[in-house]
Amino acid sequence: MEPVTLTTERLLLRTFTSADTDEVYAACQDPDIQRWTTIPSPYTRVDAEGFTGRMVPDGWRHDIEYTFAVRPREGGPLLAATSLHHPRAGSWEIGFWTAKEHRGQGYTTETVQAMAHWAFTRLGCTRLEWRAEVGNRGSRAVAEKAGFTVEGTLRAALPNKNTLRDCWVGALLPTDIGLPSPQPYLPAPTGPWPSGG
Repeated sequence: MEPVTLTTERLLLRTFTSADTDEVYAACQDPDIQRWTTIPSPYTRVDAEGFTGRMVPDGWRHDIEYTFAVRPREGGPLLAATSLHHPRAGSWEIGFWTAKEHRGQGYTTETVQAMAHWAFTRLGCTRLEWRAEVGNRGSRAVAEKAGFTVEGTLRAALPNKNTLRDCWVGALLPTDIGLPSPQPYLPAPTGPWPSGG
C-alpha cells in the first residue's frame, strides 16, 4: 500500500521520513518510552535511522505495518507515533507512544480514534486490539478513552527486552464507534455453561 495521510480536528498523521529522525531519536530518549515499548534500550541514533529509513517504509511496502508520525495539523513538532499491524485475519493491533512534553493533552486518544476509523472503513478490520504491559496505566487510559474494552490479562504474552511480560489486552469493534461490522457478530451466551463430557 502507498502511504496515506490522515487528519483529525487538531492532528496530521503521515508516514515517517528520514527528516523525522532527529525528533524520533530525541523522543525515544524518554525512559518511559524505553520502559513501556519494545524499542531498543538504550535507543541510539542508528536505531532512529533504521526506524525512519528502513522499518517504516518496509512496513508500508510489504503491507505488514502502517506507521504514522503525529503532528499538529497546522505544522509543528512530533507529538506521537502510532502504527497498525496485521497479526490475524480480520484483526489488527494498534500501538503508540507520545513524546513526554505532549502527554495529557488528548493527542494520542484523538490519534487512536482516527486510526480505528481508518482501520474499520479502509482496511476491512473486524477487531482492533490493543496490548500493553501490565502497569502501563498511561497506555490503558488512552485505550479506554478511545473506547476500547479491556478484556483481561494475558500471561507471558508480551516479549520486551528479552523478557516475557504479562499484558493487558483490549479490543474495539466497529459497532463500538457506530460503524457497521463487515461480518455478523454472535456474542458468547451469558449465564451458566452447559455441562458436557
